[in-house]
Amino acid sequence: MKFAVLDLETTGHGVGDEILQVGLVVVNDELDVVDTFNSFVRPTIPIPTYITQLTGIDEAMVADAPEIDEVLMQLIPYLDDAVLVAHNVNFDAGFLNQALDRSGYHTFAGRRLDTIELLRILYPSITTYQLGAVSELFGIAHEQHHRADSDAMATALLFAESVRKLRNLPLLSLQRLSFLIDNGSDLSWFIGSTLQQAEQQSSIDLNAYQYFNQFAMKAGEWTEEQPARTDQVHDPLEGVSFEQYLDGIKQRFMEKFTNYEEREAQTTMFHEVFDALNSDRHLLIEAGTGTGKSLGYLIPSLYYGVKAEQKIVVSTHTINLQEQLRQRDLPLLKEVLPFDFRASIFKGRGNYLCLRKFESKINTKDLVAPVDDAITASQMIVWLGETETGDQEELNFSSKGADFWSTVASDADSCLNRACPWFKRCYYHRAKHEANIADVCITNHSMLFTDVQADHRLLPTYSHLVIDEAHHVEEVASKHLGMQLNYFSLTHATTRLFKDSRTGLLPALRLKVQQEGEDRTAVWTETIDTIIPVFNDVKEHWEKLFELLYTFVGPSVEGGAENGQASAVCRLRADQLPSGWEHALTLEMNISTELGRVLRTAEKLSNDMKDRLDDHATQALLTDFNGALRDLTRVKDDLRQFMKVEQTTDVFWIEASTQYRYRSVQLFSVPIDVSSQLQQYFFNVKDSIILTSATLSVQKSFQFAEEQLGLGGFEENNRLKTVQLPSPFNYRQQALVMIPRNFPTMKGAAGDPQFITMLVQSLAETAVETKGRMLVLFTSYRMLKQVYELLKEALSSAGIQVIGQGIDSGNRTKLTRRFTQQPESVLLGTSSFWEGVDIPGEALTTLAIVRLPFQPPNHPLVEAKSELLQKQKQNPFMKLSIPQAVIRFKQGFGRLVRTAKDKGIVILYDTRVIDTYYGKHFLYSLPGPKIETMHTDQMVPRIREWLADDSEMEGVRS
Repeated sequence: MKFAVLDLETTGHGVGDEILQVGLVVVNDELDVVDTFNSFVRPTIPIPTYITQLTGIDEAMVADAPEIDEVLMQLIPYLDDAVLVAHNVNFDAGFLNQALDRSGYHTFAGRRLDTIELLRILYPSITTYQLGAVSELFGIAHEQHHRADSDAMATALLFAESVRKLRNLPLLSLQRLSFLIDNGSDLSWFIGSTLQQAEQQSSIDLNAYQYFNQFAMKAGEWTEEQPARTDQVHDPLEGVSFEQYLDGIKQRFMEKFTNYEEREAQTTMFHEVFDALNSDRHLLIEAGTGTGKSLGYLIPSLYYGVKAEQKIVVSTHTINLQEQLRQRDLPLLKEVLPFDFRASIFKGRGNYLCLRKFESKINTKDLVAPVDDAITASQMIVWLGETETGDQEELNFSSKGADFWSTVASDADSCLNRACPWFKRCYYHRAKHEANIADVCITNHSMLFTDVQADHRLLPTYSHLVIDEAHHVEEVASKHLGMQLNYFSLTHATTRLFKDSRTGLLPALRLKVQQEGEDRTAVWTETIDTIIPVFNDVKEHWEKLFELLYTFVGPSVEGGAENGQASAVCRLRADQLPSGWEHALTLEMNISTELGRVLRTAEKLSNDMKDRLDDHATQALLTDFNGALRDLTRVKDDLRQFMKVEQTTDVFWIEASTQYRYRSVQLFSVPIDVSSQLQQYFFNVKDSIILTSATLSVQKSFQFAEEQLGLGGFEENNRLKTVQLPSPFNYRQQALVMIPRNFPTMKGAAGDPQFITMLVQSLAETAVETKGRMLVLFTSYRMLKQVYELLKEALSSAGIQVIGQGIDSGNRTKLTRRFTQQPESVLLGTSSFWEGVDIPGEALTTLAIVRLPFQPPNHPLVEAKSELLQKQKQNPFMKLSIPQAVIRFKQGFGRLVRTAKDKGIVILYDTRVIDTYYGKHFLYSLPGPKIETMHTDQMVPRIREWLADDSEMEGVRS
């Protein structure tokens, strides 16, 4: 077998575009490179500027190149009897065939393979399939990105790696892949031929895999026994004071890291965290970037926990931080701590794969989206041989992958527990067991509140809790202690029951009972055939209700929708419901009545079958069936609760977007104030809770955080201590905040033409001076879109790329990677870029903040909180809007300086910080940067001077 690996550079992606360069690498069946071909092509149309910027190919380089006919004449022999391979093969094959056809040659009709498709299946955990990034990941030298010869060679080496992995998969995995991808495609042919070879020379590596139920897995059985510690039998901390313990760790750090320097703020944090745990007191501790706060709480927590034999639970808001703890901090502590400790990561149940459901899905080939689901299932077949956790976070799904995952994720309603044949291999129960025996259990804020709602049956029993990223706790509590429904809440559940005559739990049950030949088969079949139409009727009523609810939302308004769709909001008040609400109540009553009746019939059917059919496959099917029925019962009850609009302590609203209309409708019911619940479930009953973040204080005060979290009065009773740690960075020498005082004041979410014009001009001038390396933070997606095209045009001649969130991609990780890989670029971001984005070093020199990040005052939750404060004779703007915006502002500012060597500029285009009485709240909350106001014309010279003045960094580098 011969493979021709092709890459083309073109003048663009359109029908009239032409080839600029051809790169081809020939690979033999042993996966060796045996030949190469490369040539520039002289096009008949001009090369666009952006293509030259992307590829480096200009008119001069192709002026003497051969025309396409001549290049194709040399290329065609390489393609004879070859399988065409490319990174996104349809693009290259399409351009190749277009050129062949125009030149009078036969088009290429052979087999094609796509390296993106192969990578997706065979490397399901890598986070990007962009050629440059994947090459770097695989350690493949790829010097000239977007050059056909270099790209073709990188693709050929990636292809060889992928095929080697495919050929080395266990026979069982190959058989499953061939069974799943059996659609007559070239990929299906290639996997099938690889399987044939493997079956002829099969050798199973029993050491590398566990084999069960026709699956090859990395994770074997887990045991409920508590494993013995690997360290000494006696207490390793006996007679060791906390100070001695810290001294020993510092010594080991110095031995391990030659440039280790003790950080005063971190040492303070060690003592404050230990004192809080040891004295059963809560702690609010603000620790800025560079403090090393993860180790700042883990080191004292583990000492206290192991010595006192007390479990410590650590909760983070983001998956990123959870993974950082798992991959970086905990392994480091395993090396430097003087004792052995057990750490576990425990997430919400839906993050773990249910092997029983997955097995059933694969065996029956129950695929709702046949092509996409087959790829997702194939990814998971490969992943089973690599994962020890079964955590979906390890998988990089396509857009429809999340839908497939939802059908195979672990959930309480369809769990057979010990009766399940997969129980001893169950990822969720393994994680839960590991959390129970761990000294420190890492979880997330969502799980804390899910555990509260589940009567504390999920997390292990604990009295000591560390909450990192604590500025998100109040927001997560609101979400989890409230209720949310959307259009798909019912439609997904009913689709699980019945999609068509062959797909879904009801058709599967019908087939099962007909195979059993029971005396009640006819009755059961008739019941199933009776209830299917009722579920369809319920779906119709549901559609009508959501169409009506969409009309209440009215015309779209500017919202924070980062995907580019305007969102609209309608708040519901019991005393002024929208016109036509009675009709909505009638539809809800119809749904509730019909759904209630059909659910009772379905439950009776399920119980009858459960009593009479005891084989495992039927019992498993009935368990899933009951799970779907419980989901629908919850939907029915939540809808009834929402439509009542009764509770005075909650705020109710409807949200929708213009693009998907009634299918985008979401219903929310959220507690207005969660402080009393936080007090009830946490601060009153736990011995010690440490809350930490880089942004907890406003104007050096913790009052806002204390009030939001329900900690008012705790300090006076000696149950709470607040600590603000100084940043280890020298912000006065590392960060310059510039405020252009002649900038116009802006009204409303979208900028007026004068503001936009001045903003684009200033951003462009700054970007040219700093050669890109700029992050611009917006509070409005609408304004980001307005600026994007204008700024792109302004910077095109300077060769600086503009990358827009929601325009070039909605994925924050992908955008950040592209920004760091293309130094001369400007990244425009909205809300998710205000925090959690880490771009250290020279990749980010300038941070521009367009507007102060106030929440929209007309959002129902903000409105309801403001009304509550007004009833209490307090000023909502000063008590709520300002503190929220200041904390968000501090998060945004924190994107610039990430290490002790970073130096850069923050430009703040919102002159309210110097023109209003409340502006000082923002500036005073910053960690001491140099702040200067100036005319716009003075900014570029000042930037040049600041960045050139290395003497200002001497104190940082010494």
